[in-house]
Amino acid sequence: MERRTIGAAALEVGAIGLGCMPMSWAYTASQRSGENSVRAVHAALDSGASLLDTADMYGPFTNELLVGRVLKERRADAFVSTKCGLLVGEQHIVANGRPGYVKRACDASLRRLQTDVIDLYQLHRADPEVPIEETWGAMAELVAAGKVRALGLCAVGARAQRRVGAGMHDATVRQLERVQQVFPVSCVQAELSVWSPEALEALVPWCASRGVGFLAAMPLGNGFLSGTLTPGQGFEPEDMRARHPRFTAEMMAANQPIVAGLRRVARRHGERVTAAQVALAWLLAQGPHVVPVPGTKRERWAVENCAAAEVMLTREDLAEIAELPPARGSWD
Repeated sequence: MERRTIGAAALEVGAIGLGCMPMSWAYTASQRSGENSVRAVHAALDSGASLLDTADMYGPFTNELLVGRVLKERRADAFVSTKCGLLVGEQHIVANGRPGYVKRACDASLRRLQTDVIDLYQLHRADPEVPIEETWGAMAELVAAGKVRALGLCAVGARAQRRVGAGMHDATVRQLERVQQVFPVSCVQAELSVWSPEALEALVPWCASRGVGFLAAMPLGNGFLSGTLTPGQGFEPEDMRARHPRFTAEMMAANQPIVAGLRRVARRHGERVTAAQVALAWLLAQGPHVVPVPGTKRERWAVENCAAAEVMLTREDLAEIAELPPARGSWD
């Protein structure tokens, strides 16, 4: 698998990463299995996906513990990315960007991950009650202490602003400009996929112009772009898609032409190429600094996702994907 560089720290990762969140957070709780997830992580590493993306809030904490089981054996094979800044309660999630908390959170993540250094430490969300420069300064001190190698920022949640259209990442760009004055940003993580391309308007170009890496979160549209979901199938109560405006039965049916278009492109590349692989290849075509981070908890999908790096889309393929209808949600 080709290698890509994560921003200011010039850290190399595989072209496609592995999002570990579904293994213990946000998706189909009844299908979670620690052993299956560990096998999926090993399979991803064996297939060249060195970047493992997790966070202390996933679980909370259990996701890092799971990744730590693999790192104990294969630390040299992995590029470890985790996040801080969000606290999970029984019915709510709150931001905490206080410098003291950030430093304690890092130490706790290091213990759970069973490693002495985190390759990429990301601020999950800024605390509205703490100047982001103070939070970022504390994270920079972790780099100076040798506990962290590089810093990244996750984009401000933009899904609720989707109706507004362009400019939904303006708040993130303003945050980036501020923290860049304190310590270099190596990476930005935000949602980006065929059905959620908004980050291409400002965020991806901002990263490209400054040599900053871009981690494409939810690159398969929460599983929809894989073509494996059926309209009206329903989701478990804790599954984030149960409340997602694009996952009502009506909207899943309305958005099927997007999957059909990806399948048409896939067929031109061979019988074994899938819609999901085309969706990931589309992301790789957006720039050498873009690294998709598809999430999965199954070995089969981890291997398939990594193989997407071998799918080379043509200009005709990209033009056809560009003409696919925009995704619809229940607000449309």
